[in-house]
Amino acid sequence: MSASATLQADPSPIVACTIRREPDGFELLIEDMETVMGDKWGDLGFAEALMFFNQPEAETLEFIAMAIDAEDEENLVLLGEVITQARAQGIKVILIAEDVSPAALHQLLRKGADEFVPYPLPENELAAAISRIQQPDPEPENEHDGHIMTRTGGGKGDRNGAVLVCHGLSGGSGATTLAVNIAYELSAGPAKTGKKRGRKKKATDAPPPKVCLLDLDLQYGSVGTYLDLPRREAVYELLSDTEAMDADVFRQALLGFEDRISVLTAPTEMLPLDLITQDDVQRIIDMARSHFDFVIIDMPKTIVQWTETVLNEAQVYFALIEMDMRSAQNTQRLKRALQAEELPVEKLRYVLNRAPKFTDLSGRQRVKRLAETLDIAIELQFPDGGRQVTQGADHGVPLGAAIPKNPLRREIQKLAQSLLDLDYAAAEAEA
Repeated sequence: MSASATLQADPSPIVACTIRREPDGFELLIEDMETVMGDKWGDLGFAEALMFFNQPEAETLEFIAMAIDAEDEENLVLLGEVITQARAQGIKVILIAEDVSPAALHQLLRKGADEFVPYPLPENELAAAISRIQQPDPEPENEHDGHIMTRTGGGKGDRNGAVLVCHGLSGGSGATTLAVNIAYELSAGPAKTGKKRGRKKKATDAPPPKVCLLDLDLQYGSVGTYLDLPRREAVYELLSDTEAMDADVFRQALLGFEDRISVLTAPTEMLPLDLITQDDVQRIIDMARSHFDFVIIDMPKTIVQWTETVLNEAQVYFALIEMDMRSAQNTQRLKRALQAEELPVEKLRYVLNRAPKFTDLSGRQRVKRLAETLDIAIELQFPDGGRQVTQGADHGVPLGAAIPKNPLRREIQKLAQSLLDLDYAAAEAEA
């Protein structure tokens, strides 16, 4: 149907409606609506929409797509009322925004918009948003099912997940690579051979653990890139008001990767690291732990106030370094800073990335001298995975799926299995 078509002229029931300030604006939205909805939709202005919601014809409406730009920020009260009235009638709301400030967008999302899509519309994004809002409301979670975060409401879950943190002490040290791939390997569950480490057979038959990956590098976070996931405005909405966060809000901010990992990507825009406080981070970690068996956190390189919160919550805090002077200096600085604040520096588990090969005796001697000089124990040494690692990340595919025989992947897989062994052993001990 055309943008100027009236609601009364449609022969079939109206199930959707676009709402915009000008009848000739947002042409791409109109084209996409025609493609997705055929002739089962209408077009209204903001004031007209408020009147239409009270008419009998509105009873068949399933959702509205409200398109706004910078000029509409002067009428936030009216826009908020449109969303409120729609929600009161049980109508879902998709917010289409172009050049709208984060503050205005946040205010409208708080009014109850279900989805946000930037304009110009990414290819197939409107259809994907419509598909998401048309999904039935989730049922209460069964502890044995394989779905992720299906609880609704404000309560926390009944799990008590382990928190694993990846923090690179220098640029390019591989923290994000470890975070993404350890999450992927953990999500596969324990190895099917029950002959090592004294595991009982029933442990290997248990369902795979639920894994959540949090990208807390608000400025340069690239977890979404490594997994080919889009960045969504829902992340900013979550971070900017964690006090209002419940299980639904948290779930809606997550993206699934192959039904194996739930991912909180970095925000769409570069944000200051002090946007979130220690309390905000504590709430996010608590919510994630209550719904997942493992919570993997990719940290920014910068030490911020809430780094203390993450360190205190972590079961293991991986500090990634390389064989260079900058890593050595930053390691020494970090140790001093933590010790000065009497923080648990013993939680740091140093990981040497791109370590010398076993046959490189002089290289291994340098590693030994590095550890002695810094007075640390380098517990893990990862080999150089080569260009394949970078290529896999650029294509958004974990090592286990793209290059399973890569030496770096094999070491991360061994680490994941050792963590799973500890987790299942602890669970059996509690039982």
